[in-house]
Amino acid sequence: MQDTTDRPYHHGDLRRALIDTAMAMLHEDKGWQFTLREVARRAGVSHAAPYKHFPDKASLLAEMALLGFDRLHKAMTTAKPNRPHSWRDEFLAVGQAYVDFGTSNPGLYRLMFSAEAGNARDVHLSERALAPLGVVIALLERGQAEGLLRQRVVRGRAAACWAQVHGITMLTMEGLFQLEKVGPNPLDAALATLLEGLEN
Repeated sequence: MQDTTDRPYHHGDLRRALIDTAMAMLHEDKGWQFTLREVARRAGVSHAAPYKHFPDKASLLAEMALLGFDRLHKAMTTAKPNRPHSWRDEFLAVGQAYVDFGTSNPGLYRLMFSAEAGNARDVHLSERALAPLGVVIALLERGQAEGLLRQRVVRGRAAACWAQVHGITMLTMEGLFQLEKVGPNPLDAALATLLEGLEN
C-alpha cells in the first residue's frame, strides 16, 4: 500500500493544496529553491498537475507573496493595545505587528519583496500588496486630521514609516539588531523616534 504520509492532496481543491504545500516547504527551508515538480510530488499529485493552475513557478511564487501581503494586512489591522488606547498607542502597535509578522515568517517575508515572485511590478502594485501600506496611510491621515501630526504629504510620510519598519524587520531577521549596537528595546526606541518626527 502506498504511503500517503506528508501528502496533503487527495481530492478537492488542487490549487489550495499546491499553495499550502509550497508554503510548508518555504517555511521549512526558509527559501523557495524548490521546483514545481517537487511541490507536486510533496502534494501527492502528478508532476503535470500544477500547470493546471500555475503556468510556471513564478506564478506560484507570486500568489504566495500576495497571500503574505494578505496576512500582513490582517496582522496590522488587528493590532490593537489591550487597554483603552490613544492614536500613538495604535501607531506603535501597528509598527510592532509589522515587525513581528516579518520576523515570525522570514521565508515568506523575503519572498514578498523578491523580484522572483512573478512580475514584481504586477505583484507590488496590486490591491492586495498595497493594502498594508494603506493601513499606514489611513492611520497617518487620521493623525493629521486630529491635529496630532504636522501637516505634510501623507504618502511621503508613509514611505518613511514603511522604510523604517522594513529595515528594522530585515536587520532583526538577520540577527543584526543587536543590543551592543543599538541598546536595549531598540524597536520601541526606533518607533518612538519615528513618531517624534511626525508629531506636532
